[in-house]
Amino acid sequence: MKNRFLALAMTIFMLIAMLYGCTPAAPAQAPAVDTPAAEAPVAQAEPPQASVREDFVVTDMAGREVTIPGEIKSIATFGSVGVINAFVELMGSGDLLCSQMPASFTKSDKWKMQYEFAPQIKDAPLLVNSDGELLLEEILKLQPDLCITMTKETAEQLGDNGIACIYLEWKQNDDVKVAVNLMGEVLDKKDIAADYLAYFDAIVQEAADLTSTLADADKRTVLYGNVTKLSQPHIIAEWWIATAGGISVTSEGRTGSESLEYTQEDLLLWNPDVMLVTERAMIDELKNDALYSDVTAVKEGNIYYIPTVAHVWGNRTVEQPLTIFWTINKLYPDLVPDELLAEKISYFYSHFFKYDLSANQLDEIMDKAAN
Repeated sequence: MKNRFLALAMTIFMLIAMLYGCTPAAPAQAPAVDTPAAEAPVAQAEPPQASVREDFVVTDMAGREVTIPGEIKSIATFGSVGVINAFVELMGSGDLLCSQMPASFTKSDKWKMQYEFAPQIKDAPLLVNSDGELLLEEILKLQPDLCITMTKETAEQLGDNGIACIYLEWKQNDDVKVAVNLMGEVLDKKDIAADYLAYFDAIVQEAADLTSTLADADKRTVLYGNVTKLSQPHIIAEWWIATAGGISVTSEGRTGSESLEYTQEDLLLWNPDVMLVTERAMIDELKNDALYSDVTAVKEGNIYYIPTVAHVWGNRTVEQPLTIFWTINKLYPDLVPDELLAEKISYFYSHFFKYDLSANQLDEIMDKAAN
């Protein structure tokens, strides 16, 4: 009996042991890993803000102190708008022009390139009447940030009405440098002003080098202007003709007056080798006038229509460096062949006006320089 009890106890013990062995073990605890605290988001750097100029004061070429807005978004021009617009466009700021050209500039397509350099002005308001008088109500409605003029009375009138207006002057040859520097200051384009003036001096020097071998006896005589009306309109032509190696027939005894009137007898006496005219129609008029049939320029067909792009190249314009090379091309084509002139023209408008002339536009400008 005892033995049977012992065997039964052993059997129960073995069953318990087997049951215990089949129970799955508790899963092993994963080793603890130090989890760093969530990092605070890194602050994004603020994009650099364009510096906005404060209002500032400049002294214009009439000696007037003018307060200029720190930010200029619109520019209206008055008076000699061809010249003035060209100053703005030279700085690469033609998109700021906000006034239409007056009737004296729109009665023909002579200044059509202005609508290429500043296309928005075609639909811009007209701020002067047919007599050139200010339409003050329209100006005050438009409220341009800046106005530019070459008329002191206009500058004063606009200034008296709370409109910032600077006066530019170009009477002496060096005035262009003062005017360009002033525009560079006003438009915050001092680097462009310095670049242009360096270019200007380099072109003058290049022209001097090209024409330095010309003997006085070989230099050609030149008459520039509105020849059929017997007028030389701008004294600056005496400078660029001489710089191009020509001899202006109107330079002798010339006083400081801006324009010069002369007679038919003077023209016949001068007998210029070349005539550079401001209107294309003058070429045929001169050729068909028997009075001038023996004038050398007429006999040899050396009558050329000087181009107008931003402004008339023969008058006061920032395009004057091109005038010099164009004139050398007409007087001494061996020194400046057409290919070189085309290169000079293309570079100037691309570099300064930020406008690339098409092949057709360049051809047209070059054609205007031909009979």
